[in-house]
Order: sequence, then C-alpha cells, then structure tokens
Amino acid sequence: MTAQRLPNGGRIDRASTLRLSFDGKQILAHPGDSLASALLAGGHMLVGRSFKYHRPRGLFAAGAEEPNALVHLRSGERGEPNTRATLAEAYDGLVARSQNAWPSLAWDLGALNQLLAPALHAGFYYKTFIGPFRGTGFWMFCERFIRKAAGMGQAEGQEDPDSYEKVNAFADVLIIGAGPAGLAAALAAGRSGARVVLVEQDSLLGGSLLATPLGESDHWLQETEGELRSLENVRILTRTTAFGAYDQGVFGLVERVWDHVPEPPPGQPRQRYWQVRAKEAVLASGAIEQPLVFGGNDKPGVMLAAAARSYLNRYAVLPGRQALVCTNNDSAYGLAFDLLRAGAAVTLLDLRQQVPQGLAGPLEAAGATVMAGHGVLAAKGRARVASAMIAPVGLDGRATGATQGLACDLIAVSGGWQPALHLWSQRQQKPVYDAAKGCFVPQGSVPGLRCVGAAAANGRLTDVLAESFAAGAAAALACGLSGDSGAPPAAPSVSLGDDWTSNVHPVGPLTKADGKPLGKAFIDLQHDVTLEDIDLAHREGYVSVEHLKRYTTTGMATDQGKLSNLNALARMAKLQGKEIGEVGTTTFRPPYTPLAIGALVGREHGLHFRPTRLTPIDAWHRENGAVMTEAGAWMRPWYYPEAGESLGQAYRREADHVRKHVGLVDVSTLGKIAVQGPDAAEFLNRVYVNGWKTLPVGRLRYGVMLREDGIVMDDGATARLGEHDYFMSTTTANAAKVLAFAEQLLQTAWTDLKVQVTSVSDAWAAFALAGPKARDLLRALAPESDLEPEALPNNHLVHGEMADVPVRIHRMSYSGELAYELYAPTGFARQLWEAIIAAGRPFNLKSYGTEAMGALRIEKGHVAGAELDGRTTLKDLGLEGFASKKKPFVGEVLRQRPALTDPARPSLVGLEIDGEQGALGGALLFAADGPTVGHGEGWVSSATYSPALGRNIALGLLREGQERLGETIRVVDFLGGTTLKAKVVSHHFVDPEGARQNA
Repeated sequence: MTAQRLPNGGRIDRASTLRLSFDGKQILAHPGDSLASALLAGGHMLVGRSFKYHRPRGLFAAGAEEPNALVHLRSGERGEPNTRATLAEAYDGLVARSQNAWPSLAWDLGALNQLLAPALHAGFYYKTFIGPFRGTGFWMFCERFIRKAAGMGQAEGQEDPDSYEKVNAFADVLIIGAGPAGLAAALAAGRSGARVVLVEQDSLLGGSLLATPLGESDHWLQETEGELRSLENVRILTRTTAFGAYDQGVFGLVERVWDHVPEPPPGQPRQRYWQVRAKEAVLASGAIEQPLVFGGNDKPGVMLAAAARSYLNRYAVLPGRQALVCTNNDSAYGLAFDLLRAGAAVTLLDLRQQVPQGLAGPLEAAGATVMAGHGVLAAKGRARVASAMIAPVGLDGRATGATQGLACDLIAVSGGWQPALHLWSQRQQKPVYDAAKGCFVPQGSVPGLRCVGAAAANGRLTDVLAESFAAGAAAALACGLSGDSGAPPAAPSVSLGDDWTSNVHPVGPLTKADGKPLGKAFIDLQHDVTLEDIDLAHREGYVSVEHLKRYTTTGMATDQGKLSNLNALARMAKLQGKEIGEVGTTTFRPPYTPLAIGALVGREHGLHFRPTRLTPIDAWHRENGAVMTEAGAWMRPWYYPEAGESLGQAYRREADHVRKHVGLVDVSTLGKIAVQGPDAAEFLNRVYVNGWKTLPVGRLRYGVMLREDGIVMDDGATARLGEHDYFMSTTTANAAKVLAFAEQLLQTAWTDLKVQVTSVSDAWAAFALAGPKARDLLRALAPESDLEPEALPNNHLVHGEMADVPVRIHRMSYSGELAYELYAPTGFARQLWEAIIAAGRPFNLKSYGTEAMGALRIEKGHVAGAELDGRTTLKDLGLEGFASKKKPFVGEVLRQRPALTDPARPSLVGLEIDGEQGALGGALLFAADGPTVGHGEGWVSSATYSPALGRNIALGLLREGQERLGETIRVVDFLGGTTLKAKVVSHHFVDPEGARQNA
C-alpha cells in the first residue's frame, strides 16, 4: 500500500471517525471524505473491473467523470448499483461492494476475457454471431450469454422503500456550478436583487478551489459563501445536479437530499426533482481534465492530475510516494508542488519542447526533476503501477529516443482540459474547436444562457472572477433588475500553474517511433475501447463521429464520454487527415450524469401515478372474495375464486356458468355520455358511421365511431330516452377520449349544432345480467315491467323499479347470451346489486369477473380494446356493413384511402389453436410452410380458453383473412419461444346466428 492519509491538512473533520465497509472489509474515514478518498486512504488501489476485459481498475478521477470506481451501495431494498465512489459521501455505516467481478475483486474469473482480446475487438458481436451465421439461430443462442455478461452492476429486485419529490421553481437567474466563476456570478446577481438559484453538484461550494492547498482560498470562500447565504433572494442547492437544459429557460435538477445517510428520516424524500424555469441562466460548470493515451494507461495508480491534487489537498490523502506527473499544459505543475510539500518524490514530464521557466525553475529548485519533451509510453506493474517506461517524444507523441524505466507508484496525467458544455450543447448548439487551447469552446449565443469561467475556456482566476461577476450582473439586468452589484471580489492567491488555457500543446497517443503503443492503450476506460478499436473502425469505413461512437461504444459508458470523446475525435481526425474541428462532436443529450429513475417519477408510481377509480360496489366485490385487477384507471373484479382456484380455473367456471345458467357482472366502468339538444340526432349521425335520425324513443343502437383519419376509434350502444335526449355508452378505455372528441367537434367544427354533451359516467351504476335464466330472474325482480320478448326485444329499453330502486333496463348482449344491462343511480348501486344477488339464488346466479367476460366476448366474436388498437378499419373488423352510404360522417373520406382499402390488409378471423397450450396476445401469424421472417402475416389480438368449445381459441388479424378460412397457419411467440398451429375460422365461434341472445 503506497497511498496514505496525511497527518494533517485537508478539508475533513478529523475529530470524528466513520466506519465504512467495502467488500466486507472495514475502512476508516472522516466527515468530509468521499467513499473514493476513504478507499484511497485505506490503500485500496483496486476498486473495480472493466466492462469487457475485466481488467483491474483503480481510481482515475475525483468527480462525476470517474469511469472505474462504480460500486454497489447499501444492500437489499435500498441497494443502488453503479454509483460513483467519487460522488458517494462517506457516512458511518456505509456499506459498498465492488461490481463486475466473481468470485472476488482480486481474483476475477472474468479476467480470462483478456486472453480473448484479439477476438473481442470493436463490432465483434456483429461479425462473430450474425454475419457468418445469419438465419441459423446461433446468434439467438449466443445472445443469452452476451446479455448475461453485459452490464456492470445488478439492480435489486425489491420495491424501493424511499420516497421522492417533484418541485416546480422559478428564478430570475439560475447559476449552474458553485466554483469561483459561479460564486462570483451569484454574488453579482444576488446583490442586484434578482431571485437567484445557485446549483452545485458537490456538498461544498468552491469547485476547483477545494483542490488547492488548505489556506490558499478558504478565507475567500468563507466570506463569499457567507454573503450569499445572508441574501434572502439567493437559494443555494448543494448535492444537486443540473442534468438537462430545455427550451424556454427550463432546467431539470436532481437534489440528493438524503443520499449521504443510511436512510432518509421519516417523512423525508431521498431525492428531489426540481423543474426550474429561469429567465436567465449562467453556466459555470467548469472543465474536465482529459487523460493521456499510452500503453497500460488503465492500471491502478494512473489518475488525472487534478484528481490526485483533489485527494491530496481536499481529503489529505497522498496518492503516491514516488510520483510521475506527465502533462501538456501548465495546470499539472500545481500538483507537482503540492506533492513535493507532502513529502513525495516527483518527476515531471512535460510533453512540450519548451518548458515555461517560471514554472520549471521553482519546481526544480524545490527538489523535483523536470524533463521537457518527454512522455510516458507505458505504465508497468501487475496489480498496480510499479514503474513507467518513459522516452523523449516529438510533437506528434511518437518516441524520438531511447526508452528508459522509472520506478513510480503514481502516474498523474493531464492531457489538457475540456469545458463541460453538455448543458449548453443540449440547447442544439455545436462547440467549436480551439486549437490554441486544445479543446472545444462555446461559440455563438444561446438566448438566456451565458457560459463563464472554465466552461468558456477561461483560465486565469483574476479574469474568471471579473468576467463571471459581469455576467451575473448582466443576467440580472436582462431580468429588469438594475440594483447595484458593487465591485467584483478580489481573487484569492493560488498555486503556480493554475491556468490551463495558455501554452497548451495537444498531443496524440504516446507511442513508440513506429506509431504503435507500448501495450494496450485505452481511449474509453469503462468500455475497454482501445486505440486499436478506433483504428479498426476507420479501416472499416466508419467516418462519422456518431457511427464511430456506436460501432466502438466509445463514449457510451456511464460517464458519457467525458474522458474519452476528445481523444477519440483527435485520433479519428488524424486518421482522416482532418483537423479535429472538421470532425466535430457527438450529440450531447440529457442527463448529464446518471439519475435514479425514482427521482424523475417522484410520487407518480403505483397507485400514486393517477387517481384510482372504484365502481360504486367495489367494497362488495372485495368483501366477497374477488381478486381485483386494474382496467385503465379503474379497479375491477378479475375473478371470484372458489376453494383455492387459479385464475384459469375460475374464469372457465364463471364463463361456463353464464352459458348454462345466469351471471352478473359489474360494468359501471363503461363511459356514459348524455347527448342532449334539438340537434342531438344530427350530432350522432355525424360522429357514428351508421344512421341515427330514425331511431325511435325507447330503442338503442350499436354504433361505431371513426377518427378523422378513417381508423376505428370506439364502439358502443346509444339509447334514445326522449325526443332530444340520448344516452351514449363507450368502452371503458375510451370514455375520456370520446368525450374530448365530441367537445372538440362542437366547439370548433360544428358550432352551429344545438347540442350539449355531458359525462354522466359517475352518475350511473351499470350491471349486466346474462344467461338463459336472465329473463326469469328479472321477472321476479321487476314484476311490474313487461319483459316478454314481444314487448322487450333486442335493442329496446324499458323503465322499471327493482327493490325500490328506479332502474332502466336495456336489452342487449355482449356475451352472446340472453342479456340485459341495468342502469341505476350510483347511490342505489349496492342496494340494487344485493337485491339481484338475493333474488338470483333460486336461479343459481353467480357473479363473474372481467376475465370470464373477455372469454365470453371472444367466443361470440365481439371486438374490444385489443382489436380497436388504433390501427384497424371497419373493413378490417368486418364492420363495413355499418357504414351508411347516405350521409357524411367523421372519417368517411379518409377511410377510402388506398392503403386502408387494400384487399391484402389483415382482417379479423377466428383461430382454433391445436393442442393444450393457448396463444398469447401479440403473437405473430405465419403461413404453415412459409419463412419465419419479419412481422409475419398478422397477429393475435385476443386469446382465451373457450369452455363452450372445450379448446383454446383466439381472435386475430390475418392478411386476406376472409379468403383463408379453413387454412392451417403458425402462431409464433418470439418472446416465449413457442410455435403453435391454428386453423383459421370465422370469428363467430359460438351461436353465429344469434339465436341465444334473441331468445
């Protein structure tokens, strides 16, 4: 172990000791530590394994850009995979474990993948498993193993016990980043009187200043933070990530409210999602140091120079005693000075041929060795860095002289810096490459968004503070606030080499004289993308940055290319003989860093997602043993099990009972709309495909409604209650859609019609009574009503009274049996239901649920939601005959489009399934002797076991279905991996003539 906790210094609370656990081993830490700094202080150089090759990996960064140290925090229901150890705050009792390693991190069998490295190059899965074996099924066999091996961590399968919140907030000025630039901007905007929201991902304010030696900037930070917190118009959100920037000044933030404790206090959210609407925004997100590419650059002990400086000065952890610093810019000199002061031996390799004497001279005088024009060609060592191979290098990064070994236990690298422009780029902006600074910089203006500080590629602290202060004042002024911002704060003194924006020499991979790396050189550390993979992609013709990204997976890891994109683009540009700016960048999309899904969902999950609607007799169903199920926003009885019946046993019994006796089902969830007014009949005539003007009072009619594009939207029955009074029923799922459709037409297209449409769904309870004994039961319940077939034939209604409850009786059938729908005021629902149950005992009445109801309607061939899926036409469903040729109606013209009248379109058929196994909805239909390719010739829309037929049946839509009756086809379920045979028959399985319902 070479890393160690220093006896003093750092921004940690040494008065308290925290006990953490990593892979079952105890680690000591202090308040202010991160899990990463605690691991480093405890000598844990190996913290993870890489994605593909399972190579040993150590800490590489100190912030959100960390690619290696992904750990699983906590366990059980609060377990959280793929958490960056660099962002996890240490707390007493924290439990973490490594990922992507078995049986242990130190002895990982997955490391055998390194032996297969020549075969696991970019695109290996396409070439190996698809190309040579296309159509053989070998790919699908291999896919199982690939999917099992893919991924880093493993999500817990238990329900998350924590709660999350959503907050809408408004600000005059939103400032993203609380480093020196953000603090200066917030100070100016806050002093002017603007409503300021200052967002910082870290738990502390200060940004890059937290990595400077203790005492350099602390007094400045304390004074600035103190003034900001004293301003009532300034809200400071720490532990908060701005992950998305959207139009109209909308920003998405996630605040990790209680992630720094074992579990949130009672009643407190774990995380909070902020949707902030800001008039102006200042992006002070800083810059991300870039790595250098050389052989073995992924070994534990290789890390970014800024990260090493952060561990040293913020956490008082010396990351190595024999340090090798390699840089192409001035910023790493500050680390070299700090390492010397901490007692480490330091050798600094500067890739530039001319070393700034103002930096090199004092550093050499302090005891360091400075070597100009030199670079690291390879890191050596087994479990961690033990030495480095160094050599003089030219401007292109190739060795120009002999290679020599140098003992070291830390290689700190700085390949320049890249402004963190992700949020700026999310506003459809493309940065421009600045060759002098070796990075992409923002160019052009985004309304309401200003980039400042390192995010604008500005380096000198004095200039940054002045510029950022001016930007904060200008943002406040743009909001109409002209308060006095005062003078900008004086800059604190910082170490030498703080400015990374001048004297930068971008360099490619550090290689031997022949241009080949000395060992595996990695571009993307987490996804194991090597320099060779980039070269291979170029040879195979991938010239677009987006194609390069997807073919090699560069930049697709959880760090989203924060450390890999620039080096990949530089290599691609060189191979194409172009400048980096010509190649461009990939598209930046939110989120900036990975988010917990719970934070975005908030409380809108499970029963909190939307209001749960209950029928008027919901309590009766539950009291009598019903198993409930969700039907849209409603809870409905699914089935009523007897003596431990399964779902299959119960619904078959219930459906069979309806066919043989009589059953009662709660259909109160149907949409119910009152259509009233002198032009009600005309309105119905226009929205339905069939005619309505001749419908007498006391009659009801089945109707089909189209969308404007000619696709079937809904079906249902509408009753005429009076001269200008109609009662429309819709499917449960489309109740709100139909009402909104009707209101839109009346308010925009048909403003001349004198019609009112009113939802009365909650005013009426509805029950369906079906079966051969249904009329006999109703006679006993309503002796005053004439229910004889001559007086109340199909599609007629009558008003009556049952158990002192006023009832409207509609004779119509959904099941294909003799059936009635009973409508009563909601307040009398349970009274009526229980009266029906009591009166039905002599007739063997049983209640049944939605599963049996579905089986009955499939047997009869009635279409429902699965068939009305937004793709089917009247012709597809065999309902063409309902369309009137004497009147116009919504969708009439567009339903005639050639694509919708094509004879080859799938049409509704019945399917008799061979064997004991039933089909599943969504399974695809293929010809018996045809190939199993593409989307087939149709699909199964609904399936069930038919008690009446004693076999499995289904409804489906099959190409040229009506011409294929009697044909045997295949039903293929790709997800379940099953293939069944089925005979194509009429979709009217039971009583096609309708004798039972017309009895």
